[in-house]
Amino acid sequence: MTAIQESDIVRLPRGVRLREDKQRGGWVLLAPERVFQLDGIAQTVVSQVDGECSVGTIIDRLCETYQAPRERIAEDVTAMFAGLVEKRVLEVA
Repeated sequence: MTAIQESDIVRLPRGVRLREDKQRGGWVLLAPERVFQLDGIAQTVVSQVDGECSVGTIIDRLCETYQAPRERIAEDVTAMFAGLVEKRVLEVA
């Protein structure tokens, strides 16, 4: 599995989009010939991805918003991003 560092900057690759799916009542990542249904937490995390902020900055923002332990959020976010990189719907810039 790809290791994600807090200094990494991640982005959605060309052809991948975060969209609200009104028919299913949620958010999805649309990729060529693939759709990934996101739960509320995943949507919140992925919506922070802008191709400019580091993973550490995204983690800090989520810590402020949810007032949760940084270590826990960092572990969850880096694991999620690593999985999305493996599925080729996220890339390290």
